[in-house]
Amino acid sequence: MVEILSVGLGGFLGAISRYIISMQASRLFTGRIPIGTLCVNILGGLLIGLILELNSRTNVVSPQMKLFLTTGLMGGLTTFSTFSYETVGLFSDGSYTSAMINIILNVVLSLVGVIIGKNILVNLIG
Repeated sequence: MVEILSVGLGGFLGAISRYIISMQASRLFTGRIPIGTLCVNILGGLLIGLILELNSRTNVVSPQMKLFLTTGLMGGLTTFSTFSYETVGLFSDGSYTSAMINIILNVVLSLVGVIIGKNILVNLIG
């Protein structure tokens, strides 16, 4: 039961964070690419890289905290389904270039975020 509550609370906080970050990013940056979704996916990649690297190198993260942070918080923060829907919308509107740029940016920059997150910790604790 503790695991389910950990995931649920993390998901709740992650979803709220996604909404706030997406809205703020959309206000700051305009254009064809859904920047709010891109921002949360990059941030999620960075954070999950950091969290899971910390988990693999130390005993700081308990199993319940790992569930809260990864499945819950990062699961609620990042969004593959919204990215997919927005990309299909761009294709449907005939914005093929924007759709392809959106795919490349989300996939590549989220992966780069994971790499940076992992390397931040590697550089801090060796």
